[in-house]
Amino acid sequence: MAVVYRGPMSAPRVSPGGLRDLGPFNFAFARGAARVIGVDDAHIFSTLGRTKGLFRGWLHYSGRLMPFGTLPRKDSEMIIIRVAHLRGCEYELDHHRRLGRRAGIGDAEFERILEGPDAGWGDRERAILRAVDELVESKDVSDIAWAALSRHLDDRRLIEFTLLVGQYDSLATTIHTLRIQRDHHT
Repeated sequence: MAVVYRGPMSAPRVSPGGLRDLGPFNFAFARGAARVIGVDDAHIFSTLGRTKGLFRGWLHYSGRLMPFGTLPRKDSEMIIIRVAHLRGCEYELDHHRRLGRRAGIGDAEFERILEGPDAGWGDRERAILRAVDELVESKDVSDIAWAALSRHLDDRRLIEFTLLVGQYDSLATTIHTLRIQRDHHT
């Protein structure tokens, strides 16, 4: 499995914005999210918030996938953690280690997700992780992996699975390309 990026990040290409850059709604959202997360600045929100209305559309779309999607939260977190690991996105891993814990993923299970589909999982988790690996690596899922995933997810959730992997793969690309810095916990 090819890892896209693992090196240290250089300075941000687009700096996180303040009130003037974000507008009142995006600024208030970014500040509120930072408080909830326990960081000085939630860099993902204060950077992407510069896009104004596009940011709000992205929030709605992202929120419909997670946390308000139809996949069980634990499955969603497994998927996101695996994508973040494959893409070498420490920013996503930082946040989803904490969110995964809330969804029932302890430290040992988190490490097994990083190890991958052959780390002693049951059929459901193995099928999910294998399909994530294939989708991130090849931008497709083999018929064998799709059949295994289809044993556990109905059509609606299969579509949602594909969109969720794509969303977090795209987010990892955005974080890397913009050089969004990891958040500093208060």
